[in-house]
Amino acid sequence: MIIMKRLKATLVTVALTSSLIVTPVFAEPSVDDLKANKKAAEEQVSSLQSQLTDLLNKLGQLEEDLIAKGEEITKAEEDLKEAEALEKKQYEDMKLRIQFMYEEGNTSAVEAIVTSENFGDLVNKAEYVQNVHDYDRDKLQEYVDTKQKIADLKTTLEEEKTNLESMQSEYESKEDELNTTIETKKSEIADFDDQIQAAAEAAAAEAARQQEAQRQEAASDNNGGGGSGSGGGTNSGGGGSSSGIDYTGTGNTATAQAIVSAAYSQLGVPYVWGGTTPGAGLDCSGLTQYCHRVAGISIGRTSQVQGGGGKAVSSPQPGDLVCYGTHIGIYIGNGQMIHAPHTGDVVKVANVYGSPWYRRYW
Repeated sequence: MIIMKRLKATLVTVALTSSLIVTPVFAEPSVDDLKANKKAAEEQVSSLQSQLTDLLNKLGQLEEDLIAKGEEITKAEEDLKEAEALEKKQYEDMKLRIQFMYEEGNTSAVEAIVTSENFGDLVNKAEYVQNVHDYDRDKLQEYVDTKQKIADLKTTLEEEKTNLESMQSEYESKEDELNTTIETKKSEIADFDDQIQAAAEAAAAEAARQQEAQRQEAASDNNGGGGSGSGGGTNSGGGGSSSGIDYTGTGNTATAQAIVSAAYSQLGVPYVWGGTTPGAGLDCSGLTQYCHRVAGISIGRTSQVQGGGGKAVSSPQPGDLVCYGTHIGIYIGNGQMIHAPHTGDVVKVANVYGSPWYRRYW
C-alpha cells in the first residue's frame, strides 16, 4: 500500500511539472514588422535599380564617345587616302612638266621675247612667260602642301587611335563592373530580370532626353535661336520617334525574319568602332540598327538606347535583340545570335552567353 501511495504521488508530481512546461509559440509578424520588411525590400530594389541605371548611363556615354571617335578616325583615314591619291597625281603632272621643259630646252622663254614683233607683243609674251613660271611655282607649292597635309593626317590618326585605346580601356573597366554587379545581384534578387529591364529602360529614356536636348540646341544654333531643325549625327535614332525607343511593332514574324536575314548578310564584315556601313565596317549597335532599318524599323544608335527600347521579352524569338548593356546582337534561335564582337574581329554567329536580357521592336 505504501508503495502504491508513493507511485501515485510521483505520477501526480510528474503531471503537475509537465503542465508547467510551456511549449514556445511564435507570434505572427505584426503589421509594423510586415511594413518594415516591405520597405527594406523596396529600398534594396530601388538601390539596385539606381546602381544599374547609373552604370548603364555611364557606359552609354562612353559608347557614344567611342562611336564619335571611331567616326573621326574613319574620316581621317578617308581624307588620308584622298590626299595620297592627289599627291600621286600632282607628282605625275610635275614629272610631265619637267620632261616638257627639258625637251623644249631653256631657250623657249628667251626666244619668245626676242622674236617679239613690237613692244606690245614683247610685253604680252613676257607676261605669258611670267604666268607660266607662276603656274609652275603654284603647282609645286600645292604639291608641298599636300605632302604636309598627309604628314599632319598621319599624326592625327596616330593620336586619335591612342585616344580610342584609352577610352576603350575605361569602357571595358565599366563593362566588367556592370557584369560583376549583374552576376552578384542575380542570385540575391528574386525578380532580377525585371529589375535589369527597368534599369535599361530608365537609362534609355535618360539618353533619349539628352539626345533630344542636344538636337534642340543644335537646331537653335543652326537657326539663330528660332525655327526647327533636324538632329542627325551619332545619336540619331530617326523614324517616327525621335528617340527610337518606342515599341510600335505588331509581332509580324516576316519582319523578324527580315531582321535575321539582314544579319546573316553581314557575316564576315569587319568590326569598326563607329561603323555603320554595311559590307564595309560595323560596330555591334551599328549592325543591329542596320538590320532593323532593312526591315523598315528605326531604332536608336547605341546599345544603351537599343537595350532599353522596344518591349521586354522573357522568351526570345529570332529577330529580338540580345542585350548586355555594353553589347548587343540579333537573336537567331537555338540559343545563338549574330553580333559584331570587338575590334579585330568580324560579324559572326555565336552562342548567347552570360546574363543578357531581350528586347523586341518587330
